[in-house]
Amino acid sequence: MTRIVVLPHENLCPEGAVLEAEPGESVCRALLRNEIEIEHACEMSCACTTCHVVVREGYDSMEEPDELEDDYLDKAWGLEPDSRLSCQAIVADEDLVVEIPKYTINMVSERH
Repeated sequence: MTRIVVLPHENLCPEGAVLEAEPGESVCRALLRNEIEIEHACEMSCACTTCHVVVREGYDSMEEPDELEDDYLDKAWGLEPDSRLSCQAIVADEDLVVEIPKYTINMVSERH
């Protein structure tokens, strides 16, 4: 098991969290499985930026983003060098520290 430390987020995870994830699982699925309701408007198909996270530690343990993910990341609000789409960021065998940005680019939210 790999540990994911989620830094505090005002709305989704005010206290922060420590999760367990299986290598091969996406960061997005691990967050959702642990009741951290990160936005994922495209249903994890790499077609939006709503699940954008910044990997503060452990970034190099994951495979590099492919061209499609890079294209979407270029549109993400608050893009940083260690940004990933959590639906495409696959957990490896190194612990991760992730931060969920305060804002995402999503003109319509499914949650009310």
